[in-house]
Amino acid sequence: MRNPGELTRPWFQVRFANLDREARCNQGDTIFQAARRAGVRIVGACGGRGVCGSCIVRIASGEVELRRPDAGEGAAPARTKEWVRSCLVRPLNDCEVEIAPRSIAPIVRAEVSGRDPAVVPDPAVRVHDIALAPASMLQGGADADRVIDALRASGAARIDLIALRELPGLLRGSGWRAQALVRGDEVIGVRGCEDARATLGLAVDLGTTNAAAFLMDLGTGKRLASLGIENPQTAYGSDVVSRVNHAMASPAVAQELQDAAIAAISGLARDLCESIAADPKDIVDIAVCGNTAMHHLLLGLPVSQLGRAPFVPAMCEAIDVKARDLGELGRSAAAGAYVHLMPNVGGYVGGDHVAVLLATEDRWAQATTIVMDIGTNTEISLVHRGSITSLSSPSGPALEGGHIGVGMRAAEGAIERVRIEDGAIRIQVIGDDAEPVGLCGSGVLDAAAAMVTSGIVNRRGRIGLGHPAVREIGERRELLLAPEVAFTQNDVRAVQLAKAAIRSGIDCLLREAGLAENAIERVVIAGAFGAYIGVESAIAIGLLPALPLDRIEQVGNAAGVGVRMVLASTALRERALGIAQRCRYLELGSLPDFQRIFMRRISFE
Repeated sequence: MRNPGELTRPWFQVRFANLDREARCNQGDTIFQAARRAGVRIVGACGGRGVCGSCIVRIASGEVELRRPDAGEGAAPARTKEWVRSCLVRPLNDCEVEIAPRSIAPIVRAEVSGRDPAVVPDPAVRVHDIALAPASMLQGGADADRVIDALRASGAARIDLIALRELPGLLRGSGWRAQALVRGDEVIGVRGCEDARATLGLAVDLGTTNAAAFLMDLGTGKRLASLGIENPQTAYGSDVVSRVNHAMASPAVAQELQDAAIAAISGLARDLCESIAADPKDIVDIAVCGNTAMHHLLLGLPVSQLGRAPFVPAMCEAIDVKARDLGELGRSAAAGAYVHLMPNVGGYVGGDHVAVLLATEDRWAQATTIVMDIGTNTEISLVHRGSITSLSSPSGPALEGGHIGVGMRAAEGAIERVRIEDGAIRIQVIGDDAEPVGLCGSGVLDAAAAMVTSGIVNRRGRIGLGHPAVREIGERRELLLAPEVAFTQNDVRAVQLAKAAIRSGIDCLLREAGLAENAIERVVIAGAFGAYIGVESAIAIGLLPALPLDRIEQVGNAAGVGVRMVLASTALRERALGIAQRCRYLELGSLPDFQRIFMRRISFE
C-alpha cells in the first residue's frame, strides 16, 4: 500500500538499513543508480550493467520490481530474504534495503605505505621575500610592476590574476614587505611575511581502483601525511573500459566521472591538511599520475578515440593546468596553484607506469627486467640493453576482487590467504577475529592456485567433484572456503582470463625482443595487488614465468613514490618525461599471434 505522498512525488525514499543512510531514487531508476548518486558504496564491478552479480542487496521492506537477466521483468515480493542485484531492482514505493557486508567493510589497506624517496628538494614553487619602498608621489609605478622588478633575478615576469587582486591590499597592510610564491615565470601567490609558513605540495596516484595521496613539505621534501581511498569512479565500473564506455555514451556521465575524480582529490587534500592542522590554501603545487583513461577523465578530455581501435590518446605530453580550472579542486589549494599531470606513453599505458619506472630505475637500469604494475589495467615494460618496450594488458578486476562472486576490497572480513593442506582448506582473514565475508585480490589468486595444485581444478580450469568442499548447485560447481564464501566455476574462468592477459603480454614483449623467459634477470612487481600477492601462487597458475624467486621483487605502490619524486623536484619531472619518451609503445591486440598466445595461456600449466 503506497503512502499518499508517494503518488504525487516523482521519487521514492530508499533507506540503507545497515548504514543508517537515505537516498532519493527517481521513478524508473534502480537502487544501484540511487546509491551511486548519493555516494553510498555498493560493489558493482560492471558499473550497473547487470552482468557481474556483485552489487547484491536484500530488500527489507517496500515493493520493488525485479528484472532477472534470464527471466524478463517481474514484481518481487514486498519482503524477500533473497539477495538480489541492486542494478536490476527498481523501487515502486519507499523501501528499505540491506547492503551486503563486503560492500561496507572498513578498508584496512590504504596503499600509501612504501619508502620515501631520497630526493634533493627542487620544487616548482619557490618562496621569495620582497621589500618595497612605500608608494608615494615621488615613488611611482604600479604595484605589480614594482614586484616583478624586485623578483627579476627569480625569472618572474607575470602575476596570477587572483594574486594580483590581493596584491595592493596585502602590500599596504604588511608594511610593503611580502613573500612571493614563484613558479617558473609566474607569481602564483603573495602573502605577508608574518604569515610565513610551510609551502605544501600534494602528490596523487589516481588509480583505477584506489587513489593514494601524499602531503609534502616542499621546502624539505618531507612527507607530512598520507591517505588512501577508493576511487569513487568504481561506481561506474571496476575497469577502465567500462568507464570509458560510460563517458562515451553521455556527456552528462562523462562530467559525472570527471567530478568524481576531482572530488576524490579535493577530499584527500582537505582531509590531509586537517590531519596536520594546516590550511588547504597552503597547497601550492599538485602532481598527479594515473593511467591514460584516468588522466583523460580527470581533465575532461574526450575518450571516444581512446575507447576504439587504434586507441589513440588525446595527448601524451606532461601538462600543467590551474587547479581552479578543475572546479572544486581550486577551492582545496592555493588560488594560483597548478596541477602537474605526468606524461603518458600511449594507449592505456599512462603516467602511473612512468612513475613506476622512475621510482624503480635503480632496479632496471642495468639488467634485463620486466617491470609490471598489476591491477585492473596491467602495464608491463621490458627493459633490455637500454631500450624500454611497453604495453597494456586488459587484465580486468578479477585479481583485485572484481568480477568475482564474493570479491571485495582488502577490508575486514576479506580472505587474503588460502591453502589446501592434506585436503583441509586453511584460510587467513583480514582483521582480528573477523568473520570471512568475501575474497580480496591476494585471496583470489591463492584460491585459484590452491585448487590447481591440489587437483581440484584441472588444466582446462574445470572444477572436479573429488573434494568434500566442492558442491554442485544445478549446473554450477563451487568450492566452499567458508560458510558464506564460495569460489565458483565462473570465478575460476575470470582468473584464467586475467592471468592469460598478463602472461600473454609478457610473452609478446619477450618475442618482440627475441628473448627466452630465462633471459629475464629481474621482475619488478608494483601496485596494490602486486604488493600482497603470493609469488608462488602467481607462478603456480602461470601468471608469472617460473623463475627463481630471488629474481622477483615486490615494491608496493611505486607509482606513489614516483609521483612524490616529481612533486619534489623539477629535475625529476624532466627525468620522467625522458623515460616516457624512451618507451616504445605496443598495442597488444594488434600484435601477430596475440590471440593464439592468449588462448594458449588460458589453461593452467
